[in-house]
Amino acid sequence: MKQVQFERGTVRGIRVHVLPTDQFKTFAISAYVGRPLQEDTVTPTALIPFVLRRGSKSFPETKQFRERLDDLYGAGFGFDVYKRGDYQMVQFRMDIIHDDFVSSPESLLRQGLQFLGEAVTQPAREEGRLVKKYLESEKATVQKKLEAIINDKIRYAAERCLEEMCSGEPYRLHPLGRIQDLARLDAESLTAVYESWLQQAPIDIYVVGNTTLEAVLPLVSDYFAIDRQEQTDYSLKTEHREVSQVKEVVERLDVNQGKLNLGLRIPTSYGDDSYPAALMYNGILGGYPHAKLFTNVREKASLAYYASSRLDGHKGILTIQSGIEIANYEKAVAIIKEQLQAMEEGRISETELQQTKAMITGHLRELQDSAFELIAFDFNNRLSGAERTVPTLIEAVENTSPAQIQAIAQSVALDTIYFLTDSKGGQ
Repeated sequence: MKQVQFERGTVRGIRVHVLPTDQFKTFAISAYVGRPLQEDTVTPTALIPFVLRRGSKSFPETKQFRERLDDLYGAGFGFDVYKRGDYQMVQFRMDIIHDDFVSSPESLLRQGLQFLGEAVTQPAREEGRLVKKYLESEKATVQKKLEAIINDKIRYAAERCLEEMCSGEPYRLHPLGRIQDLARLDAESLTAVYESWLQQAPIDIYVVGNTTLEAVLPLVSDYFAIDRQEQTDYSLKTEHREVSQVKEVVERLDVNQGKLNLGLRIPTSYGDDSYPAALMYNGILGGYPHAKLFTNVREKASLAYYASSRLDGHKGILTIQSGIEIANYEKAVAIIKEQLQAMEEGRISETELQQTKAMITGHLRELQDSAFELIAFDFNNRLSGAERTVPTLIEAVENTSPAQIQAIAQSVALDTIYFLTDSKGGQ
């Protein structure tokens, strides 16, 4: 199995990570900019990348900006906004073909980093502020994305369960912010948030491709024109909260199918030695089609249209999602609790164990075929302080014993039961 070794350096308070490899025919470039989830900044921070994608200093009109990507042999450019623990992450991505495969007079890696660096650090402005027409247009875009969550009842129920479970924690906030905050944002206030974000947030630049750290550092210095005083870092210390009483929340909307979501605390984080066992726990409980939730709740008892679980290793939270007939609420809760009890008692079959190991390790092996997945894996290490490689994680998963999984199960605590039901007075 391939060993992945990033070269690392720092320039202008920006961490730079380069993976020299000839495995790919393109350069994969990622820029991560993160800040703590906070009520006063979550919405403007979410809006920033939407505005930045509209134009830069050299290409201030959106049409020019996008045509420049075509000039770079159809380079890809995009971004994501999401949570990692109690941090709001903005990740910009760019992929651009390697110079060996085109006849470009100038290095495409240089041009790619120039485009990305200017897009992030030198956006289009008018009178020193971010462009108003772009701001207003993208406020509408973000509002539509937030409204789409409300209209998608599966996503809505998942978000509401976390919101109730983490009511006193930053994690309750959605990474795209809040609809009610959008109206008050103007060019002046968003520019102020943008400039503080650029100055204060930890920034990590990743490049994967046939290059070296020595070649990339001066390009980052040239094109990420930020006068930062010092390097800032993440403080992703997961606070594992004790559960004194299970919270039950029933919400009524115009729905035909009930959405039953459970939130559980799991005192294991990405950087912990027990993390591979937590992966196995989630996989056997509800991570895959062969898992207990799918098999017992959906297939055998026919109580759910879907039933699965998801682990957030950066927060120490595991969530269970299911769609049920509204009348089956009590039965569904009972049988889901039975699966949690089975895990606590170590009732794990050899088939469940081996199939889950195969699914997790298969996914991890596939990571190595994607430059951006390699970047994401390494960045998770940087966030958590782990020094883990894909091969070592595969080995740890393969060596995880039923007793280790049972130990995780016995540490898991049910925190919140959230049920989205109809407005007609059922459960």
